[in-house]
Amino acid sequence: MTKKEKPKKNSSQKKTYKGIVDVTRTGMAYVTVEGLASDILVKQKNIGSALDGDEVLVDVIGNGKSRGRTEGYITDVLKRKKTEFTGTIQLSKNFAFLLPDKGAFMPDIYIPENSLKGAKDGDKAVVKIVAWGEKTRKPVGEILEILDASDTNDLAMKEILVESGFPLNFPDEVLEELATIEESISASVIKDRKDFRKILTFTIDPVDAKDFDDAISIRKLKSGLYEVGVHIADVSHYVEPSTALDKEAERRATSVYLPDRVLPMLPEKISNELCSLRPHEDKLTFSAVFQMDEKGAVKQHWIGRTVIHSAHRFTYEEVQEVIEKGEGPYDQEVLLLNTMAQTLRKKRFKDGAINFSSQEVRFQLDATGKPIGIMVKESKEAHQLIEEFMLLANRTVAEYVSKQKAANKQPVPFPYRVHDTPDEEKMHVFAVFANKFGYKFDMSNPESIARSFNQLLTAVKGKPEQHVLETLGIRTMAKAIYTTENVGHYGLGFEHYCHFTSPIRRYPDVLVHRILAQCLAGDIKVDKQLEKRCKHSSDMERKAMDAERAGNKYKQVEYMQQFIGDTFEGVVSGVAHFGFWVETVDTKCEGLVSIHNMDEVFRHSEEDYALIGQQTGRKIRIGDKVTIRVVAASLAKRQLDYDLVENEGNTAKRSSVMTGKPLSSYKPDRSSKPKDRSKARKKKK
Repeated sequence: MTKKEKPKKNSSQKKTYKGIVDVTRTGMAYVTVEGLASDILVKQKNIGSALDGDEVLVDVIGNGKSRGRTEGYITDVLKRKKTEFTGTIQLSKNFAFLLPDKGAFMPDIYIPENSLKGAKDGDKAVVKIVAWGEKTRKPVGEILEILDASDTNDLAMKEILVESGFPLNFPDEVLEELATIEESISASVIKDRKDFRKILTFTIDPVDAKDFDDAISIRKLKSGLYEVGVHIADVSHYVEPSTALDKEAERRATSVYLPDRVLPMLPEKISNELCSLRPHEDKLTFSAVFQMDEKGAVKQHWIGRTVIHSAHRFTYEEVQEVIEKGEGPYDQEVLLLNTMAQTLRKKRFKDGAINFSSQEVRFQLDATGKPIGIMVKESKEAHQLIEEFMLLANRTVAEYVSKQKAANKQPVPFPYRVHDTPDEEKMHVFAVFANKFGYKFDMSNPESIARSFNQLLTAVKGKPEQHVLETLGIRTMAKAIYTTENVGHYGLGFEHYCHFTSPIRRYPDVLVHRILAQCLAGDIKVDKQLEKRCKHSSDMERKAMDAERAGNKYKQVEYMQQFIGDTFEGVVSGVAHFGFWVETVDTKCEGLVSIHNMDEVFRHSEEDYALIGQQTGRKIRIGDKVTIRVVAASLAKRQLDYDLVENEGNTAKRSSVMTGKPLSSYKPDRSSKPKDRSKARKKKK
């Protein structure tokens, strides 16, 4: 921005704020500043080089009022939300532009001839912004990758990743550094670790997993107790602070899991080879080792660096089979660990943890990535076995570090995983709603709220209102985040908690390992940027979740395209003033029913979580069972549109949710034709 473009100002009145810019499709922008009652308006000519979602500095001049709003101009971009974009190449003689696919008022990106990498006119590409032209006021970019537009699935998944701010490839300096890492484990490294290589150790993971973060060992001690080791890949041995590898891992902060691929936080040489706890290989680990009785009571523990040698790689399905049949590989050890885990689980809920459970879907894909079936993932005892021992390790490490003191006698700054108590207002609305079904909530304190939740979750099992109350109960909960301010983990009922068990795929776990190593060595180095790193990790976790939801939604839409005109049984999963969302019972695919296509005028009642007909008083409420017809499936918008089927008899396919099996046998009803659509659909907010 040049001086002549800046609004006239009195320097004595200038106020500068830091905030996040929201650029609208018209080119107008608003900067949200924490602590300010209203956003700061920024006109298009005063946005400068800021893009939607960037962290910026904004100056407010004088009273800064424009039509009753505070007005300002952006002076600096502190942090880009994203630097890589997908779009279509528009080629000229000696240069090109990328016309971005998405982005509110996103300018075209200028690409000089030496950065084209052979791109042709009309190609789809990923471009990285490397500079900002002072004269043109246009972003300048270079092509990172030319995309194969004929592979629609690959193109869609890559667009989702880039759209969410995740780079598709690792920088050259990272790969160069990776090539210098010593792959063999030297005797000098092993001598400083506790050796578990002769103790029975195995991993339990999903069938398609390649990055095995954790392993469990077990042996009986002479005392009659059992030694159970929770062994976690020692990523911090290979990824040292301030290296190119470390900086890239911190920037990504997390791996991203889409239906057909994983975008790893660390290069595959580390995530799938050096650090993956593969069977029959020596591996470096960081471990929490417990002496326990056969009921799972912990008598003492030890934390430190180790070396292991996994004897077996289990899938969850294989372990579940051992648990159910009572026989199989290492059956005695598996059954004992399961008994311990179930005891830990019962104690956790007794001590105040909230027993929320949710169903997840998994897509069965063909060789081209096209969904040919949908499976429902259910948490069984095999999953709970791993979950309880990981929770135990995470809690134990957090408790240990919480007792340590830095050189200034202050607590050691540490990336805790915290979960705050529910919002009072949300909780009150939910309690009133639950009371309509006869469920009472004791709101006197957080502990009594947790007890009330568990009583409700037990009592509601198998009842018509189960889905609605479970769904809305989860929505009253705060979001878990990373922070140095330890307020405990309300949902788990833990005073101290951290993430220690997945350093291959989560950067906070790497930070935990480093600080833990310093505490054990008595050489604590206070990281003054730790809270900033925690916030970044929380932000990237949310972006990864958004990307995963977008990937799942794309596959849902792709799967449901074959069922246009067919009817399904569904459950109302959300309501808004313009319509309601329905999740199909069989396929778990959510779509919007617009009230514009219904025969009655409805009003939105927030306290009832419902739409209420103004003529009849009829309620459409979250959790209601309905029949819908699929009328549109837009891959471009990742959006499903449904119509409510009324007074046509029971034409929908009966619910038959399968657990862990593809829904390949489903044959929808094709007896009715879809309705004509004349009105535009509104997007889910």
